[in-house]
Amino acid sequence: MELISLISLWLIPVLIGGILIYGTIKQIPTYESFVEGGKEGIKIAVSIIPYLVGMLVAITVFRASGALDFLMKMVGPWVKAIGIPSEIIPLALIRPISGTAALGMTSDLIATYGPDSFTGRLASVLQGSTDTTFYVLTVYFGAVGIKKMGDALKVGLIADIVGIVVAIAVVAFVYGMN
Repeated sequence: MELISLISLWLIPVLIGGILIYGTIKQIPTYESFVEGGKEGIKIAVSIIPYLVGMLVAITVFRASGALDFLMKMVGPWVKAIGIPSEIIPLALIRPISGTAALGMTSDLIATYGPDSFTGRLASVLQGSTDTTFYVLTVYFGAVGIKKMGDALKVGLIADIVGIVVAIAVVAFVYGMN
């Protein structure tokens, strides 16, 4: 354990020092390159803000309109019939939209049902098995000006569905169904 702590303490400073030494050897103006990178980073952050605000508004409208509750009532009995807790449905729906909202839901599920419950384990595995597809498409594709994202959306959603199904299967296999 002491070795790992020592490595984690010194890894970043050694990495930065190595980059500076390499840049000096290659006669690259490292400070100027750093400043240029910082300027570019700020420009990107500012260009992302409108897409981020739009995404947050869409999530709020989806939840506040009752659409999430309606969907839960429609799908809940079907998933309960096959042994999947219906409390997982909002997490599975929100995860492709917002990682932060999904993390909040995962925390609530773990606090309510416990980390060793089927629901808690499934929520944890589901959190790591899918991506924030809509967020990535909206924010990052929008920031770089990509307009045609239909194929990326299809592939992303298929990957999310596969991630959800595999998460359920793995948790059911490893820990058994409740």
